Amino acid sequence: MHHFLLIIGLSFPVFGQESELSVEKIMQDPAWMGTFPSIVHWGADSERIYFNYNAENDPSDSLYKINIRNRGKIEKVSLREKRKMLPRYGDFNKKRSKKVYAENGNLRLYTLKTGESTTLLDLGSDIENPKFLKDEDKIAFQLDQNVFVFNSENGSIQQLTNFKEGSEKGEKETESSEKDEWIKQENLQLLGVVNERKLQKESSENYQKSIAEDEPSSFYLEGKTLSQLQVSPNAKFAGFQLIKRDNDESTIVPNYVDESGYTVDLPARSKVGDENNMVEMGIYNFSKDTVFILDTSKLPGIKDIPDYTKDYPDKEWEEKERQVIPSEIFFSEDGEKAVVNFRSADNKDRWIAAVDLETGELNVLDRQRDEAWIAGPGVGYTYWGGAVMGWLPDNEHIYFQSEETGYSHLYLLNVTTGEKTALTNGEFEVFDPFLSNNKKHWYLTTSEIHPGERHFYKMPLMGGKMEKLTSMTGKNDVTLSPDEKYMTILHSYSNQPEELYLKRTNSSAEAEKLTSGKSEAFSAYNWREPELISFEAEDGAMVPARLYLPEENVKNNAAVVFVHGAGYLQNAHKWWSSYFREYMFHNLLTDLGYTVIDIDYRGSAGYGREWRTGIYRHMGGKDLSDQIDGVNYLIKNHNIDPEKVGIYGGSYGGFITLMAMFTEADTFKAGAALRSVTDWAHYNHGYTANILNEPALDPIAYRRSSPIYFAEGLEGDLLIAHGMVDVNVHFQDVVRLSQRLIELGKEDWEMAIYPVEDHGFVEPSSWTDEYKRILELFNESLLK
Repeated sequence: MHHFLLIIGLSFPVFGQESELSVEKIMQDPAWMGTFPSIVHWGADSERIYFNYNAENDPSDSLYKINIRNRGKIEKVSLREKRKMLPRYGDFNKKRSKKVYAENGNLRLYTLKTGESTTLLDLGSDIENPKFLKDEDKIAFQLDQNVFVFNSENGSIQQLTNFKEGSEKGEKETESSEKDEWIKQENLQLLGVVNERKLQKESSENYQKSIAEDEPSSFYLEGKTLSQLQVSPNAKFAGFQLIKRDNDESTIVPNYVDESGYTVDLPARSKVGDENNMVEMGIYNFSKDTVFILDTSKLPGIKDIPDYTKDYPDKEWEEKERQVIPSEIFFSEDGEKAVVNFRSADNKDRWIAAVDLETGELNVLDRQRDEAWIAGPGVGYTYWGGAVMGWLPDNEHIYFQSEETGYSHLYLLNVTTGEKTALTNGEFEVFDPFLSNNKKHWYLTTSEIHPGERHFYKMPLMGGKMEKLTSMTGKNDVTLSPDEKYMTILHSYSNQPEELYLKRTNSSAEAEKLTSGKSEAFSAYNWREPELISFEAEDGAMVPARLYLPEENVKNNAAVVFVHGAGYLQNAHKWWSSYFREYMFHNLLTDLGYTVIDIDYRGSAGYGREWRTGIYRHMGGKDLSDQIDGVNYLIKNHNIDPEKVGIYGGSYGGFITLMAMFTEADTFKAGAALRSVTDWAHYNHGYTANILNEPALDPIAYRRSSPIYFAEGLEGDLLIAHGMVDVNVHFQDVVRLSQRLIELGKEDWEMAIYPVEDHGFVEPSSWTDEYKRILELFNESLLK
């Protein structure tokens, strides 16, 4: 294999073809493309739109604003104004006339009518997570891991919980020795600032005790971590998690280019199978001043053994109670009822259970079992987010999302009768549903029009016809104004980056464009709109893909397959890709005569449960055969030479590239594997255990899914590229693979290393070097 040139200029002819683009141009600082809005939110008065932007060529994005009464003017928010801005977090009362929030550790109240904020409490310690209770004269907040209630009518404070670190036994036994007490007092006398801080802390604690009512009984955490503390709206109960953390065997990533000049070890994640944390859900009953832990031992199917165990007939599998992980507790609006979402630690089950707040007994309302793994949009408690769940104002119905039909949809369930109703249905997915201010209807995003489009809808509370509120083809990321009269839309199309639009919240209104951020240099090139196609896979499934076709007069009959990363991600869609550098690179490749295909292979997001779980227990199975079927489609329909096919991708895409080069040498002549997983037993737990179970329990899945076991099959030309400070897919992965290739005597491979890069590259010089090497690989290997 030829050693790649480090300098490649592509503004001149390459193999007879030329392009306006070059790797240097594409991979420079993205600021060359222009400025595009992001992270949009509204002011509390529903008159100002705030967003990140960079209209003045600053080193990075800043906060800008548009007043809807003067929409043509985009202004940078001054530091003084930013300091006065109402925080985005906090809690509105039911009429949305007041908002309570914590700022600089103080409890503050904003009144919408006057636009004024006042300080309600300054206790000398950081107040967190304030919320209006059912009686809105009372505000619950957290302070030092405990819940307090502030009564705004009389200014009193009541402490509801009394969690303490350590154990009751430990507290009683802890006494300073005479020597330790002498050292402490001597230190306080010598160091005035230390003594002042001690006195200030004692004064703050004494003040809190003096204004609080009777202190509840102590509950000792016994070395566990308190999390997800939630108080009921009627202030009768609190729910909380207790997490007992296993001492996972963490790993290190050496940083060879630390500013100190020394090699510094970066702490990193543990490997799959190492996590064994225990999470319990507790209920604090204030009237009884007691705490009880929910018993999950009677959940239906809690001892079920997964189907994959049938592949190990010689091993005895014990029926035992599985560990479960609870969500936060969800209280009804009156505070009298509660539900919890439980997920089994082996990822196979999700239970939604009502909690008897007086006894702690669980009544299972819904169970979803998946022999692959529980996930999907809004189903949650996986590596991509939490579950959609809550109560309707009738205190009888809960809402949640489920993949029961094969697609993630929105459901209601009556906790009294057990009746479950699907509010949405069809071969599409629902994203981010939420209730309107008046609780009379839903707002939600779906893929109903097309898997590659996202539109925003309004729907009656109990279901019915959905009103489509967006109309522009592509992705419509909507943020409602607080009064719900207007909506901002971050809209993009496949060849158009995000721009900001404003629209009244109805289907007939026109969307008004507020930003135009593309630079002249970026606009000068005619960026392609990739063709969305589907081709038939070997098992009959129709596989979606993006296709880039060159002009016939420059076509070189060579093809490049791009494999997106993340596994569970969608890229064959109609909006601006998060892989914008790769998108531009594909335009360059197409200019030079290559045909490029970008496939939403099995495991990709956006196509329902069957597609999502198509890689279960065999990564490098259907996800790889989909790439091969894509190549066969190109050979059959676009006259691609079977001897001129390359493949590349990063992260999961790098993994697939390795599997392709090692196991499908007849199909792929060259491949560039970037930041690749080479052995899934060395990746993290949260992602990998979902798909492949645990290595010690299901070694078959890991053996057939890890490229390092198939390295002897390498025949084509392979480029491996990896950042040395990658704390996601560790550099160790490719070091181990390179040793394997050396031992196998393989010659047609090389490695490019990037000493300052993590998993996602940030330096333009690194991007440029990497993609020069990729292009040179394809030019030399496919166009000989």
